[in-house]
Amino acid sequence: MLEKLFGLKANGTNVRTEVLAGFTTFMTMAYIVVVNPTILGEAGMPVAAVAVATCLAAGFGSILMGLIANYPLALAPGMGLNAYFTYTVVKGMGVPWEVALGCVFLSGVAFLILTLVGVRQMIVAAIPKPLFSAVAAGVGLFIAFIGLKEAGIIVASPATTVALGDLTTPSAALAIIGLLVIAVLQAWRVKGAILIGILLATAAGWVLGLAKVIPATSSLADLTATAFKLDILGAFHLKGGLALAMLEIVFVFLFVDLFDNVGTLVAVTKKAGLQAPDGSIPRLNRILLADSAATMVGAVAGTSTVTSYIESAAGVTAGGRTGLTAVVVGLLFLLTMFFAPLVQAIPAAATAPALILVGALMVGSLVDIDWADPTVAIPAFLTLITIPLTFSIANGLAFGITSYALLRLLTGKITKADWLLLVLAALFILRFVYLAKG
Repeated sequence: MLEKLFGLKANGTNVRTEVLAGFTTFMTMAYIVVVNPTILGEAGMPVAAVAVATCLAAGFGSILMGLIANYPLALAPGMGLNAYFTYTVVKGMGVPWEVALGCVFLSGVAFLILTLVGVRQMIVAAIPKPLFSAVAAGVGLFIAFIGLKEAGIIVASPATTVALGDLTTPSAALAIIGLLVIAVLQAWRVKGAILIGILLATAAGWVLGLAKVIPATSSLADLTATAFKLDILGAFHLKGGLALAMLEIVFVFLFVDLFDNVGTLVAVTKKAGLQAPDGSIPRLNRILLADSAATMVGAVAGTSTVTSYIESAAGVTAGGRTGLTAVVVGLLFLLTMFFAPLVQAIPAAATAPALILVGALMVGSLVDIDWADPTVAIPAFLTLITIPLTFSIANGLAFGITSYALLRLLTGKITKADWLLLVLAALFILRFVYLAKG
């Protein structure tokens, strides 16, 4: 049955590898079960309910992705978008969280419509293929940077922006040892190297007191505090300046999720070798439909925008090639729904090495870029460097697409077929202007 559903042999994988990959991806993104409720709790939402909603939305989205699109892409409420939900929309604009959830749902509906009419697919197709490699590498630097930061290996510095942390602290030392263990296992071609490294580091973290197992459980009853509490009609009845703000809120949810998703899809499918020879992504419409549906279900359950997670690259590195990986991740999230507090037992120092190593491996895509051609090399570099330094895949794509379009225009290489590329560049320029004024 699994062979028929996922085509395991055709993709050069097997059940054991896919399950290991699913566990690996889950371990690297399980933090969202703790972090998302903490952030949305600042908006006045019941924390216990949001924890269950987070698991439900991630479980539903990941399983749907695996079953209808057959890709090893896991989904969960997106970081950054949850902060925008809380600190800009609810606390900054004074919008009730129920109405904010209504805006999230509307952005999911807009996503679905854009997918059904083919606009999202056109946008993905309009992205220059050299930028696919730059996005993959930029995302690699991004998640490696996150891993280094979470481990305390690099820290903030008022003088130099970032600096080397204290490597003698338990967290940093554990992460460095964990990185060495995973790297050695990878070098020896040990199956499940990343997952083994995470589990060993987690056990060591417990011994060192970096995390504590909290004996607590969640229940579906907690979900009643947020489920079906979204206020869609309220979003349409915002008064005065907020009426225009509603459009702005929905647009931001839509815009950021769209291009974060595109970046994630490009990076993960390229790493997995799942792109077609011409650089296109097979079954793209199914991927985008799963994404849209997950956002709408998440809003109904009581959480912010659901999106594809770049941590899926960890599962791909572990050998995941089909939707079975995503289904395993989804099932683990649904199981976690009843034990959400236990996720706190996984220290950041245990998952950080996996992110660093996966990031290193993803940078290899840079060999596909023609660095001798300035019209390709400069946009690729801007994409590569902007993603980690602005903590945004969307920003990296914005710099890359805008600079690529302008260079083609100013060097006379633009063609009629590039019309959507120019439109995207114009939209990104307007976005930069808007952010500057904001």
